[in-house]
Amino acid sequence: MASVAHKSHDMGLHTEQLTGRTQQRFFSSSEEENFTYPWSFEVDFDNRAEFDAGPMTPTEVNLKIRELMKQGAGSITVKNPQAKHALGVGILNRLNLTFEGSLGYFGCGLVDGPNIRVTGRVGWSCAENMMAGTVVIEHNAGSTFGAAIRGGDLVCRGDVGSRTGIDQKGGTIIVGGRSGAFSGFMMQRGRMIICGDAGKNLGDSMYDGTIYVGGEVEDLGVDCVPGEMTENELKWLTAKLGTYNIEPACGIENMKKFVAGKQLWNYDNLEPAEKKLVL
Repeated sequence: MASVAHKSHDMGLHTEQLTGRTQQRFFSSSEEENFTYPWSFEVDFDNRAEFDAGPMTPTEVNLKIRELMKQGAGSITVKNPQAKHALGVGILNRLNLTFEGSLGYFGCGLVDGPNIRVTGRVGWSCAENMMAGTVVIEHNAGSTFGAAIRGGDLVCRGDVGSRTGIDQKGGTIIVGGRSGAFSGFMMQRGRMIICGDAGKNLGDSMYDGTIYVGGEVEDLGVDCVPGEMTENELKWLTAKLGTYNIEPACGIENMKKFVAGKQLWNYDNLEPAEKKLVL
Protein backbone atom coordinates (compact mmCIF):
# COMPACT_ATOMS: atom_id res chain seq x y z
CA MET A 1 0.00 0.00 0.00
CA ALA A 2 2.87 2.37 0.76
CA SER A 3 4.20 2.13 -2.79
CA VAL A 4 0.75 2.79 -4.28
CA ALA A 5 0.30 5.84 -2.05
CA HIS A 6 3.76 7.09 -3.02
CA LYS A 7 2.98 6.76 -6.74
CA SER A 8 -0.34 8.55 -6.38
CA HIS A 9 1.40 11.47 -4.65
CA ASP A 10 3.99 11.58 -7.46
CA MET A 11 1.18 11.81 -10.01
CA GLY A 12 -0.41 14.77 -8.24
CA LEU A 13 -3.47 13.07 -6.81
CA HIS A 14 -3.08 14.51 -3.31
CA THR A 15 -2.11 18.14 -3.88
CA GLU A 16 -5.21 19.76 -2.40
CA GLN A 17 -5.42 20.27 1.36
CA LEU A 18 -8.93 19.45 2.53
CA THR A 19 -10.01 20.89 5.87
CA GLY A 20 -12.63 19.22 8.04
CA ARG A 21 -13.74 16.74 5.37
CA THR A 22 -12.47 13.97 3.17
CA GLN A 23 -13.29 12.71 -0.30
CA GLN A 24 -11.83 9.27 0.34
CA ARG A 25 -14.13 6.28 -0.03
CA PHE A 26 -13.37 2.80 1.21
CA PHE A 27 -14.99 -0.35 -0.18
CA SER A 28 -14.91 -3.96 0.89
CA SER A 29 -15.01 -6.88 -1.53
CA SER A 30 -17.56 -8.48 0.80
CA GLU A 31 -20.05 -5.70 -0.03
CA GLU A 32 -20.50 -6.65 -3.66
CA GLU A 33 -24.18 -5.71 -3.59
CA ASN A 34 -23.15 -2.07 -3.11
CA PHE A 35 -21.21 -1.99 -6.38
CA THR A 36 -24.35 -2.09 -8.53
CA TYR A 37 -27.75 -0.42 -8.47
CA PRO A 38 -30.52 -2.47 -6.84
CA TRP A 39 -32.66 -2.13 -9.98
CA SER A 40 -29.91 -3.10 -12.45
CA PHE A 41 -30.47 -6.08 -14.74
CA GLU A 42 -28.61 -9.39 -14.67
CA VAL A 43 -27.08 -9.62 -18.13
CA ASP A 44 -24.92 -12.17 -19.94
CA PHE A 45 -22.30 -10.74 -22.30
CA ASP A 46 -22.58 -13.89 -24.43
CA ASN A 47 -26.29 -13.17 -24.90
CA ARG A 48 -26.26 -10.98 -28.02
CA ALA A 49 -29.02 -8.93 -29.63
CA GLU A 50 -29.33 -6.30 -32.36
CA PHE A 51 -32.04 -4.12 -33.85
CA ASP A 52 -32.56 -1.43 -36.50
CA ALA A 53 -33.09 2.03 -34.99
CA GLY A 54 -33.92 3.64 -38.35
CA PRO A 55 -37.72 3.76 -38.02
CA MET A 56 -37.68 4.37 -34.24
CA THR A 57 -37.74 7.55 -32.16
CA PRO A 58 -34.94 8.19 -29.64
CA THR A 59 -37.28 7.26 -26.79
CA GLU A 60 -38.20 4.01 -28.50
CA VAL A 61 -34.53 3.18 -29.06
CA ASN A 62 -33.64 3.71 -25.40
CA LEU A 63 -36.66 1.70 -24.23
CA LYS A 64 -35.69 -1.12 -26.60
CA ILE A 65 -32.18 -1.23 -25.10
CA ARG A 66 -33.69 -1.53 -21.63
CA GLU A 67 -36.12 -4.20 -22.76
CA LEU A 68 -33.25 -6.28 -24.15
CA MET A 69 -31.24 -5.83 -20.94
CA LYS A 70 -34.26 -6.98 -18.97
CA GLN A 71 -34.26 -10.12 -21.12
CA GLY A 72 -30.61 -10.73 -20.17
CA ALA A 73 -28.87 -9.43 -23.30
CA GLY A 74 -25.40 -8.18 -22.34
CA SER A 75 -24.11 -7.34 -25.83
CA ILE A 76 -26.43 -5.14 -27.89
CA THR A 77 -25.83 -3.68 -31.36
CA VAL A 78 -27.94 -0.73 -32.53
CA LYS A 79 -27.90 -0.43 -36.30
CA ASN A 80 -28.72 2.68 -38.32
CA PRO A 81 -28.96 5.26 -35.47
CA GLN A 82 -29.15 8.07 -38.08
CA ALA A 83 -27.51 10.66 -35.78
CA LYS A 84 -30.56 10.81 -33.55
CA HIS A 85 -30.15 12.77 -30.33
CA ALA A 86 -29.90 11.46 -26.76
CA LEU A 87 -29.37 7.80 -27.61
CA GLY A 88 -27.85 5.41 -25.06
CA VAL A 89 -28.49 7.72 -22.11
CA GLY A 90 -29.10 6.86 -18.48
CA ILE A 91 -27.72 3.30 -18.64
CA LEU A 92 -26.82 2.35 -15.06
CA ASN A 93 -25.84 -1.22 -15.87
CA ARG A 94 -22.97 -3.37 -17.08
CA LEU A 95 -23.47 -3.72 -20.84
CA ASN A 96 -21.58 -3.97 -24.12
CA LEU A 97 -23.36 -1.54 -26.43
CA THR A 98 -22.40 -0.75 -30.04
CA PHE A 99 -23.93 1.93 -32.25
CA GLU A 100 -23.20 1.21 -35.91
CA GLY A 101 -23.31 4.75 -37.23
CA SER A 102 -23.31 8.27 -35.81
CA LEU A 103 -25.12 9.88 -32.88
CA GLY A 104 -26.51 13.39 -32.50
CA TYR A 105 -26.41 15.62 -29.43
CA PHE A 106 -26.17 14.32 -25.84
CA GLY A 107 -25.40 10.72 -26.78
CA CYS A 108 -24.40 8.28 -24.03
CA GLY A 109 -24.97 10.79 -21.25
CA LEU A 110 -25.59 9.95 -17.58
CA VAL A 111 -24.16 6.44 -17.89
CA ASP A 112 -22.64 4.39 -15.08
CA GLY A 113 -21.05 1.09 -16.06
CA PRO A 114 -21.61 0.24 -19.74
CA ASN A 115 -18.90 -0.21 -22.38
CA ILE A 116 -20.12 1.74 -25.41
CA ARG A 117 -18.63 1.98 -28.90
CA VAL A 118 -19.81 4.36 -31.63
CA THR A 119 -18.48 3.50 -35.09
CA GLY A 120 -19.28 6.95 -36.50
CA ARG A 121 -19.29 10.49 -35.10
CA VAL A 122 -21.07 12.15 -32.19
CA GLY A 123 -22.53 15.62 -31.70
CA TRP A 124 -22.32 18.01 -28.78
CA SER A 125 -22.05 16.89 -25.16
CA CYS A 126 -21.31 13.22 -25.67
CA ALA A 127 -21.08 11.27 -22.39
CA GLU A 128 -22.06 14.25 -20.27
CA ASN A 129 -21.97 13.37 -16.54
CA MET A 130 -20.57 9.91 -17.25
CA MET A 131 -19.86 8.07 -13.98
CA ALA A 132 -18.09 4.81 -14.94
CA GLY A 133 -17.44 2.45 -17.84
CA THR A 134 -15.98 3.25 -21.27
CA VAL A 135 -17.24 5.21 -24.27
CA VAL A 136 -15.17 4.98 -27.46
CA ILE A 137 -15.89 7.13 -30.53
CA GLU A 138 -14.21 5.92 -33.69
CA HIS A 139 -14.33 9.25 -35.57
CA ASN A 140 -14.85 12.90 -34.55
CA ALA A 141 -16.87 14.50 -31.75
CA GLY A 142 -18.57 17.87 -31.25
CA SER A 143 -18.14 20.50 -28.54
CA THR A 144 -18.39 19.93 -24.77
CA PHE A 145 -17.19 16.36 -25.19
CA GLY A 146 -17.27 14.75 -21.74
CA ALA A 147 -18.84 17.72 -19.95
CA ALA A 148 -18.78 17.19 -16.15
CA ILE A 149 -17.53 13.62 -16.54
CA ARG A 150 -16.91 12.02 -13.14
CA GLY A 151 -15.32 8.65 -13.93
CA GLY A 152 -14.50 6.02 -16.54
CA ASP A 153 -12.65 6.37 -19.86
CA LEU A 154 -14.05 8.57 -22.63
CA VAL A 155 -12.16 8.18 -25.90
CA CYS A 156 -12.42 9.91 -29.29
CA ARG A 157 -10.00 8.62 -31.89
CA GLY A 158 -10.47 11.71 -34.06
CA ASP A 159 -10.78 15.46 -33.42
CA VAL A 160 -13.12 17.11 -30.92
CA GLY A 161 -14.67 20.57 -30.67
CA SER A 162 -14.32 23.32 -28.09
CA ARG A 163 -14.76 23.04 -24.32
CA THR A 164 -13.74 19.41 -24.16
CA GLY A 165 -14.06 18.20 -20.56
CA ILE A 166 -15.65 21.42 -19.32
CA ASP A 167 -16.11 21.10 -15.53
CA GLN A 168 -14.46 17.66 -15.57
CA LYS A 169 -14.67 16.11 -12.10
CA GLY A 170 -12.82 12.82 -12.63
CA GLY A 171 -12.16 10.00 -15.05
CA THR A 172 -9.99 10.14 -18.16
CA ILE A 173 -10.71 11.85 -21.49
CA ILE A 174 -8.55 10.78 -24.45
CA VAL A 175 -8.50 12.66 -27.75
CA GLY A 176 -6.61 10.96 -30.56
CA GLY A 177 -6.49 14.13 -32.67
CA ARG A 178 -6.95 17.85 -32.05
CA SER A 179 -9.06 19.53 -29.38
CA GLY A 180 -10.69 22.96 -29.77
CA ALA A 181 -10.64 26.09 -27.64
CA PHE A 182 -11.20 26.11 -23.88
CA SER A 183 -10.50 22.41 -23.43
CA GLY A 184 -10.30 21.66 -19.71
CA PHE A 185 -12.26 24.82 -18.86
CA MET A 186 -13.01 24.88 -15.10
CA MET A 187 -11.53 21.38 -14.77
CA GLN A 188 -11.72 20.14 -11.18
CA ARG A 189 -10.21 16.65 -11.19
CA GLY A 190 -9.29 13.81 -13.54
CA ARG A 191 -6.99 13.63 -16.54
CA MET A 192 -7.23 14.73 -20.15
CA ILE A 193 -4.93 13.39 -22.85
CA ILE A 194 -4.85 15.31 -26.15
CA CYS A 195 -2.60 13.55 -28.65
CA GLY A 196 -2.77 16.33 -31.24
CA ASP A 197 -2.87 20.13 -30.97
CA ALA A 198 -4.91 22.09 -28.41
CA GLY A 199 -6.80 25.29 -29.21
CA LYS A 200 -6.91 28.61 -27.39
CA ASN A 201 -7.26 28.97 -23.62
CA LEU A 202 -6.30 25.44 -22.67
CA GLY A 203 -7.19 24.69 -19.05
CA ASP A 204 -8.78 28.09 -18.47
CA SER A 205 -9.75 28.54 -14.79
CA MET A 206 -8.89 24.92 -13.99
CA TYR A 207 -8.95 24.14 -10.28
CA ASP A 208 -7.14 20.80 -10.30
CA GLY A 209 -6.52 17.83 -12.57
CA THR A 210 -3.91 17.24 -15.28
CA ILE A 211 -3.83 17.82 -19.03
CA TYR A 212 -1.33 16.10 -21.33
CA VAL A 213 -0.79 17.41 -24.88
CA GLY A 214 1.17 15.74 -27.67
CA GLY A 215 0.99 18.59 -30.21
CA GLU A 216 1.15 22.37 -30.09
CA VAL A 217 -0.85 24.49 -27.64
CA GLU A 218 -2.26 27.71 -29.13
CA ASP A 219 -2.20 29.37 -25.73
CA LEU A 220 -2.93 28.69 -22.07
CA GLY A 221 -5.98 29.91 -20.20
CA VAL A 222 -6.11 31.65 -16.84
CA ASP A 223 -4.20 29.80 -14.11
CA CYS A 224 -3.07 26.93 -16.36
CA VAL A 225 0.69 26.39 -16.17
CA PRO A 226 3.22 23.83 -17.44
CA GLY A 227 3.99 20.95 -15.09
CA GLU A 228 6.90 18.55 -14.74
CA MET A 229 6.32 15.07 -16.14
CA THR A 230 7.27 12.19 -13.86
CA GLU A 231 8.39 8.66 -14.71
CA ASN A 232 5.22 7.26 -13.18
CA GLU A 233 3.11 9.47 -15.45
CA LEU A 234 4.97 8.30 -18.55
CA LYS A 235 4.28 4.70 -17.53
CA TRP A 236 0.64 5.50 -16.89
CA LEU A 237 0.27 7.29 -20.25
CA THR A 238 1.88 4.35 -22.06
CA ALA A 239 -0.46 1.86 -20.41
CA LYS A 240 -3.61 3.96 -20.81
CA LEU A 241 -3.06 4.87 -24.47
CA GLY A 242 -1.93 1.33 -25.20
CA THR A 243 -5.29 0.05 -23.98
CA TYR A 244 -6.94 1.85 -26.91
CA ASN A 245 -4.06 1.50 -29.42
CA ILE A 246 -3.54 5.25 -29.55
CA GLU A 247 -0.18 7.01 -29.65
CA PRO A 248 0.63 10.68 -30.27
CA ALA A 249 2.68 11.39 -33.38
CA CYS A 250 5.39 13.03 -31.26
CA GLY A 251 5.73 9.98 -29.03
CA ILE A 252 4.55 9.68 -25.44
CA GLU A 253 7.97 10.69 -24.07
CA ASN A 254 7.59 14.11 -25.74
CA MET A 255 4.13 14.93 -24.43
CA LYS A 256 3.70 18.11 -22.37
CA LYS A 257 1.95 18.36 -19.01
CA PHE A 258 -0.26 21.20 -17.77
CA VAL A 259 -1.73 21.73 -14.31
CA ALA A 260 -3.50 24.41 -12.26
CA GLY A 261 -1.33 27.29 -11.06
CA LYS A 262 -3.65 27.46 -8.02
CA GLN A 263 -3.77 31.25 -8.03
CA LEU A 264 -7.57 31.05 -8.16
CA TRP A 265 -7.92 28.69 -5.19
CA ASN A 266 -8.28 31.65 -2.79
CA TYR A 267 -9.59 34.17 -5.31
CA ASP A 268 -11.92 35.89 -2.83
CA ASN A 269 -8.97 36.70 -0.57
CA LEU A 270 -6.92 38.39 -3.26
CA GLU A 271 -6.44 42.14 -3.34
CA PRO A 272 -8.06 43.99 -6.29
CA ALA A 273 -4.67 44.48 -7.94
CA GLU A 274 -3.91 40.77 -7.56
CA LYS A 275 -7.28 39.77 -9.05
CA LYS A 276 -6.63 42.00 -12.03
CA LEU A 277 -3.20 40.38 -12.50
CA VAL A 278 -4.65 36.86 -12.36
CA LEU A 279 -7.44 37.61 -14.82
